[in-house]
Amino acid sequence: MSVAVTLKQDLERFFSYLQSERRYSAHTVLAYRRDIKHFIRCCDLDETSALNWDKINQADIRMCVAKLHRQGLSGKSLQRWLSSIRSLFTFLCRFHRATHNPGVGIPAPKAAKRLPKTLNIDEITQLLDGKNTNEYKKGKNEKSRLVSVRTRAMMELMYACGLRLSELSGLDMCNIDWQQQTILVTGKGEKQRRIPFGRKAKEAINDWLNYRVRVSEKSEPALFVNIRGHRLSNSSIQKQLKQMARVQGLNTNVYPHMLRHSFASHLLESSKDLRAVQELLGHANLSTTQIYTHLDFQHLAGVYDDAHPRARKK
Repeated sequence: MSVAVTLKQDLERFFSYLQSERRYSAHTVLAYRRDIKHFIRCCDLDETSALNWDKINQADIRMCVAKLHRQGLSGKSLQRWLSSIRSLFTFLCRFHRATHNPGVGIPAPKAAKRLPKTLNIDEITQLLDGKNTNEYKKGKNEKSRLVSVRTRAMMELMYACGLRLSELSGLDMCNIDWQQQTILVTGKGEKQRRIPFGRKAKEAINDWLNYRVRVSEKSEPALFVNIRGHRLSNSSIQKQLKQMARVQGLNTNVYPHMLRHSFASHLLESSKDLRAVQELLGHANLSTTQIYTHLDFQHLAGVYDDAHPRARKK
């Protein structure tokens, strides 16, 4: 007699599939877990019991969308939620646990298009080369000096290469090619790309390596490590960027992805080469990169308004 498969077992197999076969990061799988948890609650399902997945229909999914929308979930979040549900049922159909996908054909409320926030060139200069940089690097003691030098190296590299937070924290020593002055980055879906970096980033990394050798074992592969010699966490990087921005007197909420946005915007503004920026950012689709053209247009519109004799405001 076969034992019935519980809902929880189905879900754990799905999450394992995302991580092992689809090669999704732990962060992405966690987002799927949250989305599916909303689904379980909305439909009042019991994870410890077996479930005939074909009993879930489009009306159930629409009810969940409406409920989550009333609870304040944005259009973008609902689009992601629906994508998670579709992925779950695609998996269930593939392994004969369901015969149809009730998430297909259900639209989510349109997400308002928000332009990515960036720092301008002056703000980047203030962040990385501001008047408090030398004082920040000196620190009060050995530990604070290590943190300061490491933070500056991370920020220089993020802005120089347009890295995602997870890409920065995932860098290993062996990913740096000093001869070519490039780094090998592993992005979404385990896709790799090689990105050049400039003189400022090289100097900052070299400064950091002089400190890294004091706290890290030779067997530790990570480029950026904490004072115990282990790989630095994403949350620590976020915290230290905020602190550095505060020390440098920036009156804005600076976060890691803002440096990536700034890299893309400034590079596109100077080069006008959308394809090259796409490759450097590791975007699978050009449409994702095209949002930065709107930022460039805003800059051009500002120049026009300031310079054209017929555009100047009274």
